[in-house]
Amino acid sequence: MSYDGWILLTAALVGLSCGLVGSLLILRRMAMMADAISHTVLIGIVAAYLVTRQLSGPHMLIGAMAAGILTALLVEWFHDRGVRQEASIGVVFTTLFAIGVALIATRVGNVHLDVQHALMGEILFIPWERIDLPLIGSVPEATLLLAVVSVAVLALILLFYKEWKITTFDPALAASLGFPVALMHYLLMGMTSMTAVAAFDAVGAILALAMLITPAAAAYLWTERLSVMMALACAFGALSAFPGYYVAYLLDTSVSGTMAFTTGVIFLVSILFSPRHGIVVKRWKNKRRQTA
Repeated sequence: MSYDGWILLTAALVGLSCGLVGSLLILRRMAMMADAISHTVLIGIVAAYLVTRQLSGPHMLIGAMAAGILTALLVEWFHDRGVRQEASIGVVFTTLFAIGVALIATRVGNVHLDVQHALMGEILFIPWERIDLPLIGSVPEATLLLAVVSVAVLALILLFYKEWKITTFDPALAASLGFPVALMHYLLMGMTSMTAVAAFDAVGAILALAMLITPAAAAYLWTERLSVMMALACAFGALSAFPGYYVAYLLDTSVSGTMAFTTGVIFLVSILFSPRHGIVVKRWKNKRRQTA
């Protein structure tokens, strides 16, 4: 595959994995928790590196998932003790993220892991760091990680689709029927952490949040069915890679930034023209009623 092809494939996989997880986060009104986890996975990544002194491998995912679940536990712990949830999220994620940044600055040293890379990512470097696979050949490490995470997330959603659906739309009913509401919550936190760390090399912590939330928020405006929403969120996220990459090439600017901007354009089109929630569509329907 060509250099441009690997970049586009990697970006599309970011959109695919983030779209799946983001749909559940939007429906559960947990956008701010996604913000927290997309930042606090940094401390898990740094801790995993300090233990193993390796920047790739399953230990990175384990460290990120541990950090994400720790974030969720701390937020719930503070909230149970009277702190408002949004305040709990703000305190936990800024504190843990600050610790991660401090560890990078003081303990990591001259390694390909720095604050700028953690915040913004650099997808143009993805094709240069490769791993050889049997029968497939040389594949960029970040692309392989995103592919594995995307398949794992899709498998978990398909395997527990009924559980996701009922615990998302009616957690009280789910609890009364014996569904593991708390377990599904922390499983989602783990999936969010996995997705965020897989997207780190491509888009960084800040823009991973845009890919987690914006395509799913746009998809929410077009449908009321969970399966359709997930499919649209994946499509919006993956398709944003193509104009995002070519606009960045023309303007000589950040690829991940233009990808996130493209998702914002998709959301703007959705909020204007979606059938049920679109502002333009609503005004057009109102005019038709008035003239009828």
